[in-house]
Amino acid sequence: MKVDVLIIGAGAAGLMCAIAAGQRGRRVLVVDHANKVGKKILMSGGGHCNFTNLGITPSQYLCSNPHFPKSALARFTPADFIALVEKHGLAYHEKELGQLFCDGSSRQIVQMLLNECAAAGVTIETSCGIERVHKITEGFDLRTTRGEVRTEALVVATGGLSIPSMGATGFGYEIARQFGHDVLPTRPGLVPLTLSGSHQAHYKDLAGVTLPGVEASVAKQSFRGGLLFTHRGLSGPSILQISSYWQPGDSLHIDLLPDQDVGEWLLEQRTARPLAALKTVLGDALPKRLAQRFCEQWFDSRPLQQYRSAELRLIGRQLNAWPIIASGTEGYRTAEVTLGGVDTDGLSSSTLQSKLVPGLYFIGEVVDVTGWLGGYNFHWAWASGQAAGQVV
Repeated sequence: MKVDVLIIGAGAAGLMCAIAAGQRGRRVLVVDHANKVGKKILMSGGGHCNFTNLGITPSQYLCSNPHFPKSALARFTPADFIALVEKHGLAYHEKELGQLFCDGSSRQIVQMLLNECAAAGVTIETSCGIERVHKITEGFDLRTTRGEVRTEALVVATGGLSIPSMGATGFGYEIARQFGHDVLPTRPGLVPLTLSGSHQAHYKDLAGVTLPGVEASVAKQSFRGGLLFTHRGLSGPSILQISSYWQPGDSLHIDLLPDQDVGEWLLEQRTARPLAALKTVLGDALPKRLAQRFCEQWFDSRPLQQYRSAELRLIGRQLNAWPIIASGTEGYRTAEVTLGGVDTDGLSSSTLQSKLVPGLYFIGEVVDVTGWLGGYNFHWAWASGQAAGQVV
């Protein structure tokens, strides 16, 4: 079988690239070893697919070369994907922080992409693995589980290592190395953090307790959002966000009441409620179980009138900068994305084509570009897929 473009991976980036290339009249074949397309799209956003974000800028992406994502993001904006969604009559809504979700099911986004592929004449083969990739004069020769394919251009859209239960593998990195590309060290991103030892023992029975708006900080980076105690550690949007910046050994602090100087508030409470116990007062601002645990672990709980001003200010500082000693993460099993990947120094930022091998492209999560939580990673998939699809 001969095609103009072979795309390995029928996820968000691969399908977007296929649409753009097919619309240019290219004969496009998309293959995927999974039994259905767009598995991560289907499970995303609680089944409603957070498909983009209204506030996207390059600064919300982690990359060894921060300038690399700029070109693709500038040429395919959130408005461009919204136009596609509206063209297909899909209802959507904005949640907090510019996040856009389908009113209905994530399946609508997958079906939209499949409809666009069909209109562009794209062929898609699922349950099709790649056994061998060779460079030949006219392009590439691949042996698949469905037979041999020759193609002028090869696009690697295989994703990263996150959520192996959905079929994630490191195959894209193997292809990159085969053709001389550097692959930067990978690690889980947007992932819950784990605690160990006495730190875990103090909090594990608080599993299920949530705080709606804390601020988690590592070095100069901080994020606001919800926090969730789990049996193994901490999760929630603020933790998932900061996890992409956290490294083992880093000092992590959580401001449990970021809009309040807790020390000054406690002094006010001492005046207003001198006989109230500390755990009772803290239980008005924090989940009661958490307030009680803090009093058991850090502070005794006496009537406020029995605390000196310096003591209350110290308690306040600890709650405005609760120190967390994370032992690790829950790993790729629950990570939403993979940090690291194919080194962008070996790719064109405008086309995503290899600088080493003409006709070879890398797009989406397999590349060392990782976005924040909230639609940023899907948008990188759309933008990088479009950038390659327009030229491949």
